[in-house]
Amino acid sequence: MAEISRLPGPVAEKWEWQMDGACRGAETTLFFHPEGERGPARRDRDAAAVAICQACPVMVQCRAHALAVREPYGVWGGMTEDEREAAYTRGRRLAAAS
Repeated sequence: MAEISRLPGPVAEKWEWQMDGACRGAETTLFFHPEGERGPARRDRDAAAVAICQACPVMVQCRAHALAVREPYGVWGGMTEDEREAAYTRGRRLAAAS
């Protein structure tokens, strides 16, 4: 579950970037895997979602949001769940090394 305390407040301006997302109108199942999905099916679905993100005008804002709230599920800002988890791990290692 995303860390609720890190979510921006209910002010519309903090969320309006989502209105410009290339993913608006796309099936959510493309961005969020069904339970038990593994292997080539998951890689292919993730790749299709990431391809949509690559052409998105708000990809940077979307990625920043997902990383800030530690979004655990789905493709956000062109990053898969595994890629975000790897980024969190790198951040912890860098912090520990400082």
